[in-house]
Amino acid sequence: MWRIVLPLTASIAAVPLVAAPARVTMAGAVGGTMQGSPASVLPAGTGPAPTVDTARPVALKAMAVAFPHAALRPAIVSRAKWRADETKRDPRAHYANGVTAIFIHHTDTPNDYNCADVPLTLRNLYTGQTRDQQWGDLGYNFLVDRCGNIYEGRAGGVDRPVVGSHTQGFNQGTAGIAAIGTFGRGTKVPAPMEHAIAVLAAWKLGLRGVDPRSKVRLTSTNDKSRYSKGTSASFYAISAHRDGFATDCPGEAMVARLPAIRDLAARLQGRVLREPARVQLSQALPSLDGGH
Repeated sequence: MWRIVLPLTASIAAVPLVAAPARVTMAGAVGGTMQGSPASVLPAGTGPAPTVDTARPVALKAMAVAFPHAALRPAIVSRAKWRADETKRDPRAHYANGVTAIFIHHTDTPNDYNCADVPLTLRNLYTGQTRDQQWGDLGYNFLVDRCGNIYEGRAGGVDRPVVGSHTQGFNQGTAGIAAIGTFGRGTKVPAPMEHAIAVLAAWKLGLRGVDPRSKVRLTSTNDKSRYSKGTSASFYAISAHRDGFATDCPGEAMVARLPAIRDLAARLQGRVLREPARVQLSQALPSLDGGH
């Protein structure tokens, strides 16, 4: 598969963008391990990582394949950079057929951390979720700190549909993004963090052409979620953890910011906002640029 990388001419807030143009043309749970039957199981990190978020091979033919709502890929701190001990995790990575929704979480850890110390926080979370929770790896696919840095969570390839253990019953075909901190009622969500979540969601959902403001239908894979096994339910493409599981996560403050995050993610995909959404976005921009 060919990878097309365009030079970036402008940065967006605190999140550097490094790959995937807006239009690409090719010639030619919390709780327990992964549920359901993954589409494929491969050793993590083996084989070429596709640039399209799907486990299905893409045949290169004479026709052009366009992705009109792809978004720029943000810089993502790799597991190697935050020094994940790869001997602690399950060596297998589980894959779905694609990511059509994202669940937002918080880590329920202190908010007054130094961003330089986040790698240590990640290693502690990793130990707890592999040793104590026995999830086989970090449950979240990505984590974002208050400075707007994005970190690779679960192993298997950031641009692939890796099945995590972040939202009981709805790990299949979704990605989990965890905001590092605790965001209960009255807590200010840092503007760089909010922006980074939107940038990451725009890119990840754009790999499948999913509008971040849309509704999607997901089917529960077990009886421990808010929906019994086999039940189909409607979710926003960017939803809160508590929408699928009986929890307060990601906290009232983060939930209140999800409409603005959806709108910004849609705009980053190059989508035209509907009039009501445009009003919400104008109200959200001051917080994204200068905090709350």
